[in-house]
Amino acid sequence: MKVVKWVFLSIVTLVSLFPFYVMLMMSTYYSEDIFKGLPLIPSDYLLENLKTVFKTNFVQVYLNSMIVSVSAVVIGVFTATMIGYAVAKYQFKLRNFLRYFIIITMMVPSQVGLIGYVIEMRTLGFGNTLLSVILVWSAWSFGAFFMVQFIKDTVPNEVIECARIDGASEPRIFFNIVIPLIKPGLATLSTLVFLWSWNNYLLPLVTINNSENYTIPLFVSTLGFVHRTDYGARMAALGLSTLPVLIIFLFGSRSFIKGITSGAVKG
Repeated sequence: MKVVKWVFLSIVTLVSLFPFYVMLMMSTYYSEDIFKGLPLIPSDYLLENLKTVFKTNFVQVYLNSMIVSVSAVVIGVFTATMIGYAVAKYQFKLRNFLRYFIIITMMVPSQVGLIGYVIEMRTLGFGNTLLSVILVWSAWSFGAFFMVQFIKDTVPNEVIECARIDGASEPRIFFNIVIPLIKPGLATLSTLVFLWSWNNYLLPLVTINNSENYTIPLFVSTLGFVHRTDYGARMAALGLSTLPVLIIFLFGSRSFIKGITSGAVKG
C-alpha cells in the first residue's frame, strides 16, 4: 500500500512540476523558436535572454516586489492577528456582528471595491506609489477570519486569565504569550500573503503607471520591444521571479502544513 501511495504522489508531483520545467526550458530558447514545438530540452539562448532582462530596470522592479511583499506580510499579518485575537478572546458589544461582517466581506469579490479603493488612494496622495498596493492588506478579511479560527482553538482561555491574574498587561499577554502559541498560524498566513502579494497583477495595473514603480507581474507583461514580444526573455524573468517563493516554501513548508492542519480547520 505504501508503494502505491508513493508512486501516486510521485506522479502527481511530476505533473505539478512539469509546467515549471517547461517554463525553464522556454527561457533557454529564442522567442520565435518556442512555437516550433514543446521545448523539453534546453537550448543555447539563455544568456541572451538574461541579458535582455537585465538591460531593463529588472533589479529595481525586483526590489519593488520585495518591498511590497515584505511590507504586506508585516501589515497584513499583524492587523489580522490583532483582529483575530480581539474577536476570538474578548467579549464586547457587536462582537458577533463583527465576526459575521468579516465572513460577509470574504464573500464579496475584491474587484467590486477596486474603483473605490483607487479613488481613495489618489485622494490620499498615494496613487502611482507602492503604498497603494501595500495598504490594501491592512483590511484583509480572509486573514482576520483565519486568525479568529486559529486563535479560538489554539490559545486556551485559562492561559490568558492566569496571565491577567499575575498582573500582565494586555500588550504583554498578546506579544509574550499569544504570539508564541500561534507561530504555525503566523507562518501559514505570512506565506500566503507573500505569495499573493508577489503575484498580484490587477491592483498594480490600475494603480501604478510609472515603470519605476512596477512590480514583477507588470514588468513581465510589458517585457519586449515595440513590435515584438520577447517570450524567451519573459520566461527567463518569470524563472527568476519564482525564486523567493520557492525559498519560502523550502524553508517554511513544515510550519505552513502545521498551520493549515491545526486550529484553523476546526469548527
